[in-house]
Amino acid sequence: MAGSAQLFMSRTKDIPNPTYYVQAMNGEFVDWAFDEERAPAFKGKWRSEVFASAKTSPMDLEIGIGNGYYFAHHCQAHPERSLVGIEMKYKPLIQSVRRARKAGCENMRGVRYNARLLQDLFVGGELDNVSIYFPDPWEKKRQHKYRLIQDDYLKLLFFLQKPGSTVEFKTDSRSYFNWALERFYRSTYTVERESFDLHHSEYAVENFVTHFEQLFLSQGRAIYYARLRRL
Repeated sequence: MAGSAQLFMSRTKDIPNPTYYVQAMNGEFVDWAFDEERAPAFKGKWRSEVFASAKTSPMDLEIGIGNGYYFAHHCQAHPERSLVGIEMKYKPLIQSVRRARKAGCENMRGVRYNARLLQDLFVGGELDNVSIYFPDPWEKKRQHKYRLIQDDYLKLLFFLQKPGSTVEFKTDSRSYFNWALERFYRSTYTVERESFDLHHSEYAVENFVTHFEQLFLSQGRAIYYARLRRL
């Protein structure tokens, strides 16, 4: 697994008492969800081998698909695009894939993998748009090193994306947003949108409200948003 086994709590095949969601990875949803050992085999070949019927279409990436409401929405709203969703936890991964399948979507795949290791899964220029919605904010200062948005991570995303692609970022954490903006502006991306209150901005009409987003809104919390462009 590209030398990255230490970043996984467990390998799917080694789990002693697998739940339904674990078994579904290589059972009921074997064609739609790839575990941490199968997924790297498609590096550089997602379009040609996985999305073969749409090998020339854009291929987007959602990092952290959660319960999959946005995942299914994206697939339905953009049938001309393919979508790979990354999630570490079995239950939300399978629930997301199942939700998309029930909606009739075939232009998606779910992957159980650590999102910090995208170089294991994709080659340079293989990805189009990337969405990162509500990642763990790691609020305590000593935890900031665990935040997904880091200078090196943005360099990796830039390398993996095609020119003209975007990265969308949403969070309910003001401190994380400030942290992210600093790194966005000093990266090789162009920041073309930013809002400290997405739902009272000009961008609100285009926004799909995710499950977590709705929870935060019901608590009266602002949603922070940025969109980057890889020029």
